Amino acid sequence: MNMAAMQSALDQYKKVGVQSGIESASPHRLIQMLMEGVLEKVSSAKGFMTRGEVGKKGESISWAISILDGLRVSLDRSIDAELVHNLDALYDYMSHRLLEANLNNDTAILDEVTGLMRDVKAGWDGIAQEVVQIEEAKSKVAQKGA
Repeated sequence: MNMAAMQSALDQYKKVGVQSGIESASPHRLIQMLMEGVLEKVSSAKGFMTRGEVGKKGESISWAISILDGLRVSLDRSIDAELVHNLDALYDYMSHRLLEANLNNDTAILDEVTGLMRDVKAGWDGIAQEVVQIEEAKSKVAQKGA
């Protein structure tokens, strides 16, 4: 198998893996996957930026911005209005910073966005741990009552 065919096969494998992950994911996990996607695309953009691959850098940054837009759209505006407003503003800020990083070839801005997204994701990941702990406690209570 030549290199192009191998790369095509790997790309297809990744798409299938992501698709199957999406189909079985909870809404909470889907948000985690979007956040991971932003981190991945910003990291790719940084690599492309340092190597002078302008087109690929722009594609990665555009993709990260699109994912951020998806995160903004997914915000549940029926809960904690202040939190939702702050997240919306933060996602918007990150999108603008990514545009600025793209225009100025500024890896420091990419690092800033990465740090912000990691902080948000850490909080989101913490929610998952709390939910698991609550579900485990409910299960133990139910078992004792049975």
